[in-house]
Amino acid sequence: MTGHRTVTVNGRDYHWPEAPLVVICCDGSEPAYMEGAMADGLMPNLKRIVAKGENTRGLSVIPSFTNPNNLSIVTGRPPEVHGICGNYLIDPETGKEVMMNDPKWLRAPTIFEGFQKAGARVAVVTAKDKLRLLLGKGLQFDGTAVSFSSEKADTCTLDGHGIENVCEMVGMDVPEVYSAELSEFVFAAGVKLMASMRPELMYLSTTDYVQHKYAPGSDGANAFYAMMDTYLGELDAAGATIVLTADHGMKNKHLANGEPDVLYLQDVLDDWLGKGKSTVILPITDPYVAHHGALGSFATVYLDASVDAETLAKRIAGLEGIDTVETKAAGCKRFELPPDRTGDLFVLSGGPTHTKVIGSSRDKHDLSGLNEPLRSHGGLSEQEIPIILNRKAVDLPRNLRNFDAFFIGCNHVAARAEAAE
Repeated sequence: MTGHRTVTVNGRDYHWPEAPLVVICCDGSEPAYMEGAMADGLMPNLKRIVAKGENTRGLSVIPSFTNPNNLSIVTGRPPEVHGICGNYLIDPETGKEVMMNDPKWLRAPTIFEGFQKAGARVAVVTAKDKLRLLLGKGLQFDGTAVSFSSEKADTCTLDGHGIENVCEMVGMDVPEVYSAELSEFVFAAGVKLMASMRPELMYLSTTDYVQHKYAPGSDGANAFYAMMDTYLGELDAAGATIVLTADHGMKNKHLANGEPDVLYLQDVLDDWLGKGKSTVILPITDPYVAHHGALGSFATVYLDASVDAETLAKRIAGLEGIDTVETKAAGCKRFELPPDRTGDLFVLSGGPTHTKVIGSSRDKHDLSGLNEPLRSHGGLSEQEIPIILNRKAVDLPRNLRNFDAFFIGCNHVAARAEAAE
């Protein structure tokens, strides 16, 4: 099944890839990580890939968090279409604060589902299990699809994941959640699946444990990207078309003394408005907060009907370290978000040094797991991401977004079927 056959998903046409297409979402990988590692000679395979392909930059969706961006990449559309606007929200039906990990929240089919229905083989490997059900929604485990996480690799079944005995296949035990090995397992599994299954589409999504912990150029970061480079070389040598991107960037979020640079917004609003008049939701919140303490640079605020949103927005915008405050209508239009799943205000922080993060109330954040100065994401300053191809591209779209990854991999590579070198 080659040639000019197309698959239409969410209103976009994707040409059938003539070589296996591997899209890699390297979680939290701001461009400086790989640029620095290449300059230091630690990523020779990536340097070779860039020389024969493309190395450009694009933007993530806002909020620059994991769930909205992974789902944007795999649906080819922003959150206003697929519905995943954070890792965490207030359920509009129940009024309760919940995670957005359940597939019920996804409003659009994935590119994987569309291609599998058209006859493609599909492989989806994530680091954390929180993404697996969302990314695998709609897949039929009939021998043509696999979907599993490093975190739960030892529990995979043919009926539930399309594969079993994953640890044996990969040659690794299940890694710790807070480890670089959780991402290495993803890459190692991708190489094994490329050899055994050779899917038309493969998606590899890592965790940003390393990026939260280590700045670009540090020993910890360099070790991670040197490891990653080995697997990139193997996937490239296997003849795959590779599109490498990220779900968001990452920045230092601490003061000179190493303490987190936090605005506890709920405390401020309770002081201004009185308790019970507002609820600050931090969409970065997920089951794995030890490395960031649920502190990020994006918040959404739900307001009592008695509070004037525009007046409050102007007042919040005057606080130190706030980049922008948008009301629901303006914010949903600007950031392409679903209005029924957001609050009345969007607050994005950073400031001139990009260090400011937003908390809710001081007593709601457990920062005991922060063993290094805080690094985090969520706002405009973490929106820039790499977009790297191992093929030359033709007529790349302007204003690239990470959700264009599959689109450019299918439609814009100039040489899709190079023989393995």
